[in-house]
Amino acid sequence: MDTMHLDIFKLNEKKANRYTAFCLLIAAGIAALMWILNILGFFIVDKGLMNTAMPVGVALFLLPSLLVRVWKGQEWLLKYLIMGCFLLGLGILSSTLTIQLVMAWACPIILSCHYYSPKFAHITLAGVLLCMLCSVYVGLYFGVWDANMMRCVDLPGDAAFRAAFIREATAAGDNLLLRVFNFYYIPRAVILVVVYLIGVTLSRRTHGLLKQQELDNRERERIGAELHVATQIQASMLPCVFPAFPEYEEFDIYASMHPAKEVGGDFYDFFLVDENHLALVIADVSGKGVPAALFMMITKTLLKNAVQSGLSPKEAMETVNNQLLENNEAEMFVTVWLAVYEIATGKLTAVNAGHEYPAVKRADGSFELLKDKHGFVMAGMEDVSYQEYVIELHKGDMLFVYTDGVAEASDEDDRLYGTDRMLQALNRKKDASSQELLQEVRADIDDFVGNAMQFDDITMMAVKVRK
Repeated sequence: MDTMHLDIFKLNEKKANRYTAFCLLIAAGIAALMWILNILGFFIVDKGLMNTAMPVGVALFLLPSLLVRVWKGQEWLLKYLIMGCFLLGLGILSSTLTIQLVMAWACPIILSCHYYSPKFAHITLAGVLLCMLCSVYVGLYFGVWDANMMRCVDLPGDAAFRAAFIREATAAGDNLLLRVFNFYYIPRAVILVVVYLIGVTLSRRTHGLLKQQELDNRERERIGAELHVATQIQASMLPCVFPAFPEYEEFDIYASMHPAKEVGGDFYDFFLVDENHLALVIADVSGKGVPAALFMMITKTLLKNAVQSGLSPKEAMETVNNQLLENNEAEMFVTVWLAVYEIATGKLTAVNAGHEYPAVKRADGSFELLKDKHGFVMAGMEDVSYQEYVIELHKGDMLFVYTDGVAEASDEDDRLYGTDRMLQALNRKKDASSQELLQEVRADIDDFVGNAMQFDDITMMAVKVRK
């Protein structure tokens, strides 16, 4: 069976076959117990009659338990074979104990509704009514004598005597065969039809629920497959080949992004504007999932185009801010830290649009937060003016930027990871490479969070000046 498109009805049919076989196993046990008790004299049913009917009935009830174990064919055919065994076995037993087993005829109808197949329930009802009709008339000639139907308390010993009795009663104006049909069979058949209507109504309702469940499962599978592709597309849009720019010995850069869902709203980017300028971007879009991921891709593309066109960080942010506001009906916004690093001089020109404070380490010092001036978030308001600031990075200095998913990571007691613990993790390996530094922080976050669920994207980027 195709696990990507699991047919819930075929699965139910297989389980229903096993369930019905189990019910018939119980019925076989009850019938066998009644047979033994009759042999021991607890009942007054003719032993010869019971010794003929009971073994056949028990064998037919046991046969489905064997069939479900060895059957290699279609499940839909097996269910008809199982129900056939049930009706035939019940018919044989009912022929000998017509009155006593009248309520047992409801069992096949109830079990057939368990398959949630109206067609199978219809066929089972027809089979029940036919088998019960046959067993009623067979029982007149061979079953336990019923004084109410015969209007006679005598206990005839064979079918010939009963046949003669029925002919005499009919000749005397008492059509016994018609009376049995009208006053015995019809009322019981009506009861069985009512049982069928109740059962099939519940079956159809459950069928509808299962159908909806199957459609929902397939829709989830489709969405899951599409999200998997979206995850791959998003990952391919972010720089993911490290070491990046191996031809540049002046700096070492590494970045990572771990989305809380299949796709995230965080992103990082780094690219060469020209041979002497490296652009650095890290951002966090409001919201999660696919909408945030789409807004992220748009923002990333616009920012890169703006910077590569020669705009300064300030000009690029102001231009892209207004572009993002166009047709932003979802009213999403994004926090952005954008910088252009001049490789030859170490001068870094940056703009912060509502993003987290970067952390900077000097060659002979420790990581500290650089509390730069925050501008307004992007796509929040039109014609926002952003302010640039400049810092200089020298050999051995490091820059660490991140999204709020780092500081706001929480453990099972809802305690926040925080920037203080982040700085401690950074300073434990302050002389490490950019990659080792990010791995250390990520390991520390995982150790702090434990088994708590990740609610926000965790994105980090580090740059180390090597010369």
